[in-house]
Amino acid sequence: MAKVYDRWHLSRPPAGAEPCAEHSTKTKPVYASGDHGVGKRWQVRYRGPAGEQKKENFDKRTVADARAAEVKSELDKGEYVDRAIRRQTFREYAEDWRTAATHRERTESNVERALRLHVYPLLGDRQIAGIKRSDLRAWVKDRSAVLAPSSLRTPWNALVGVMAAAHFDGIVRTNPCHGIDLPEIRKPEVVPLDPVVVRALLAGARPRYRALMRLAATTGLRQGELFGLEVEHLDLQAGTLEVEQQLVGPDKGVPYLGQPKTEKSYRTVPLSASAIAAVEEHLEAFPPAEVEIEDRTDPRKPVIRKARLLFVSQYNDPIRRGSWAKVWARMVKRANTALADAQLRVPEGTTTHDFRHFYASVLIEHGASIKKVQRRLGHAKPSITLDLYIHLYQDEEDTTAALIDEALGDVP
Repeated sequence: MAKVYDRWHLSRPPAGAEPCAEHSTKTKPVYASGDHGVGKRWQVRYRGPAGEQKKENFDKRTVADARAAEVKSELDKGEYVDRAIRRQTFREYAEDWRTAATHRERTESNVERALRLHVYPLLGDRQIAGIKRSDLRAWVKDRSAVLAPSSLRTPWNALVGVMAAAHFDGIVRTNPCHGIDLPEIRKPEVVPLDPVVVRALLAGARPRYRALMRLAATTGLRQGELFGLEVEHLDLQAGTLEVEQQLVGPDKGVPYLGQPKTEKSYRTVPLSASAIAAVEEHLEAFPPAEVEIEDRTDPRKPVIRKARLLFVSQYNDPIRRGSWAKVWARMVKRANTALADAQLRVPEGTTTHDFRHFYASVLIEHGASIKKVQRRLGHAKPSITLDLYIHLYQDEEDTTAALIDEALGDVP
């Protein structure tokens, strides 16, 4: 229940009190309180959902009455939200949401960066309850001039997450993100590396990383999965490899072992004869030493342990993304030198991830189904695999017209 009180006058005047000369009428005398003339006159009092007393002051009685009716309606419907929360800026609410939300470590850093660089500069100081759909359209237009359509998705998803939480908490009546169209992502078709180029890159790898590159080409593992492989994950007799973790290289800090990208990324991958031979040679040339590293594969119980990583740097440390970029650049340079006579080059922008595409293309060329390629690559859904590689599947001869004629051939 919400009631309106007159702060300037006593509801229960003591005996013998003098009527207020300013506000009393002949028919209705009122008696000044100690707050007479100080601050706003009309006060709405009520108890919040947890039983705590709330007070809000207003200059006009009509406004106070309207607020009292609004509070009563919200309390009756279970939709009450404290006004102080409604007055929060987007930045204040988003920071509470970000620190309380459960994200993977890499996702958490991506969300923080996306909000800080792309959302807060335009929306951070706005009251979150006052953000309208037109504001978000203006934000999309502004950021589209800076970010590629695919890059825009990360800050947009963070923005949607914040506004969805605010809607759930009752701070905004409707989620203004609904109905906002983003620029269409036009992904170029994956063009697998030419086998000749792959052979040149393999030949250009230094001995320490030769088996790593062989596994990249013959298993389709992600870069982090390769860097996070431990000797115990390989069964060379059975010819299999278990993907149970990946090496995560954060923007700040040291690398650590984390969970694979998705649930489907936990998988068993068969090893080719050449991969087994390459790993055996690697183990003989570079016997694995124990590396002390943080293991966050169980986020609830992170531990520091010793791991026998299959691939480490020349300093026997986990491979960092920055140092690998230099190793890769030198590998590409040597490959281009070897390819010069054939008038070929490693395509501009090629990364270790292109070995993953090469692996998928070989499977497809030899008749592997979308489902099998998805399982081998550890994609979360077959639709991801389909979107990436459907153009690599060769269409059979189109017989649809003949089939229709066959079905209707006897109709005059």
